[in-house]
Amino acid sequence: MPNKNGSVYGLTILSPIIEDKSATPSHDLQIRNYLAHLSTREESPFAQAPGTHLARLVVMDDVIYVGAPACEDHLKSKYLIFESNCDGDLDSYLSGLAENIPDHLDAVWKHCVGYPGAVNRPAFINYMKACQLDTTFFFAAVNDKTVTETLRALQTQNAVADFIATHQGVDAVTLQREFIEFVAHLKAMPPPKPGSMGPHRDIKTGGRNE
Repeated sequence: MPNKNGSVYGLTILSPIIEDKSATPSHDLQIRNYLAHLSTREESPFAQAPGTHLARLVVMDDVIYVGAPACEDHLKSKYLIFESNCDGDLDSYLSGLAENIPDHLDAVWKHCVGYPGAVNRPAFINYMKACQLDTTFFFAAVNDKTVTETLRALQTQNAVADFIATHQGVDAVTLQREFIEFVAHLKAMPPPKPGSMGPHRDIKTGGRNE
């Protein structure tokens, strides 16, 4: 069905940006400036929003003319594009955004036509749905796993890779003992926070911390 792949929902929203020649800077530049200062790690507002696998915000000025034989076409306004892969149903996800990051939502979408604000939850949900486009060919890399399950899998993958790399040539007795310690340590660890799984590994790998 459109927008869904397994248990993951693919959300695409295009919100028209206010065109006001008296605004300084322009509304699209104010959005760009705000987005430029948002963290993409644990401090990201969308990492704090429950159920977000990924989120992307882009200001689209116009469509690209690729040349003949295509027809040259232009947008009637600039648009804010919001894409997200999230767990659960759409209403619950949008409600979670409004509950957890209302100030960030308002700071960005207040520059869009007709935005009602996050404090009015029903109006906010209806607005986002009115700006939604169906994602008809949605592919999710983890279509049956929640955000927490996916982060736990990545945590385990990184930890096992580190364990293997640091235990090359270790004798069998030591390897078995330290692997048992490693598994117990891994099971006791809390799942990573959303936005924390980057290229740097910081997971202890059993008894060998060279």
